[in-house]
Amino acid sequence: MNEFVLNHPLITHKLAILRDINTGTKEFRELVTEISTILMYEAMWDAKLEKTTIETPLEKMETGMLNEDNYAIVPILRAGMGMVDGILNVIPNVKIGHIGLYRNEETFEPVEYYYKMPDGIGSREVLVVDPMLATGGSASATISRLKRDGVSKIKLLCIVAAPQGIKTIEDEHPDVKIFCATVDRELNENAYILPGLGDAGDRVYGTK
Repeated sequence: MNEFVLNHPLITHKLAILRDINTGTKEFRELVTEISTILMYEAMWDAKLEKTTIETPLEKMETGMLNEDNYAIVPILRAGMGMVDGILNVIPNVKIGHIGLYRNEETFEPVEYYYKMPDGIGSREVLVVDPMLATGGSASATISRLKRDGVSKIKLLCIVAAPQGIKTIEDEHPDVKIFCATVDRELNENAYILPGLGDAGDRVYGTK
């Protein structure tokens, strides 16, 4: 199993507020940022550090530092943009690519309409971010697209996942680790996560 779920009382607390229909746009955005920051810390547990020497106020010391140029994040438009600030709290110099996908409402299949990546994307570790992993179609299509560009190390960060979405990624991309705040019960007939939190993009941007 390649999914890592944040089972923590504070995450459960924040998710409860995030899910609540009465939570306003400002607070929803702030909570998405907070949870995304925690997810990013978890996703970077195996980060490779480069040896360097620094000088403290008392002496020189050898330590490790992250080479931020080795990483890129790819939010899936538009809801994935809501997670970007939380990730930048952890790695402020990370490169950012964008992919735009919309879901065909009849087939539920993803359709790509925008793709722009940083130079040298194939040599970077890429973290794909999207608040909701429902059917897994958009995330899988994004991962496939990145692999065609030569990306070999990919992680997927989401806030709420459905079992169907996790299975899609595990079946189609067994090399990709999934980091999520929670796994919900199921999808409804319209492929929305239950109990879920509604449409994350609409709630982040206040469009409904």
